[in-house]
Amino acid sequence: MKRVLLTGAAGTLGSAMRKALAGWAEELVLSDIVPIKDLNKGESFVACDLGDLESVLELVKGCDGIIHLGGVSVEGTFESIMNGNLKGVYHIYEAARQQGVKRIVFASSNHLVGFHSREERLDDKSPMRPDSLYGVSKGFGELIAQYHFDKFGIESALVRIGSCLPKPVNRRMLSTWLSEGDLAGLIKKVYAVNRLGCTIIYGASDNPWSWWDNSHANFIGWQPKDSSADFEEEVLRNDPLLPTDDPVLLYQGGVFATAGHFEDK
Repeated sequence: MKRVLLTGAAGTLGSAMRKALAGWAEELVLSDIVPIKDLNKGESFVACDLGDLESVLELVKGCDGIIHLGGVSVEGTFESIMNGNLKGVYHIYEAARQQGVKRIVFASSNHLVGFHSREERLDDKSPMRPDSLYGVSKGFGELIAQYHFDKFGIESALVRIGSCLPKPVNRRMLSTWLSEGDLAGLIKKVYAVNRLGCTIIYGASDNPWSWWDNSHANFIGWQPKDSSADFEEEVLRNDPLLPTDDPVLLYQGGVFATAGHFEDK
């Protein structure tokens, strides 16, 4: 890889990917609305509001790959989500079309399918059942990606990220945890495979408690190396069992599925 764009580079996940992907590309172009000043060798920074198409067109120019982590990563009002997650993802794909970028990693979310029960095992054919406006925005992003593949041949990995943290911190994350190293490994595999298509991938490590099936994406060659099993004893000791009638246990989205509508006071 010569010049790869990483959006949302100032966020928690973007910061982790900066470290994990160091040296992988000749130039890693970091972008965010928050300035990044501690640049390392091989990094450059471009401030950009994803809601501004002209700025995004300039941002994407000369890139041969995009890792799109930018936007709002939590639940909020429709207005707060719209700019980064709706306009922003469209602008990224439109800029890719105009500038000739042919492959994108799109950070989707498990909250796009958060209203499925925890007894279900999901794959790429499972219907979208968003648990939040944030989840709805990720469904929009996946549809934008599919449209750009079918009509313009832009390939995407739609990574429905679970809980990407240094380690799982509660019982739910024993199912959803994705190590930072495994996400970086997935990104590298996405850009190494000959043909990607527009492929849904559940972003989770090799967790024995997993709710998700990635067998449809085996052709990518990604084999997660980490597992929530390494932290199981610690998590079970520190996170007490909830009553079985607690509604948060019904759905894969957890508290996102049981919270009220964000627009309500």
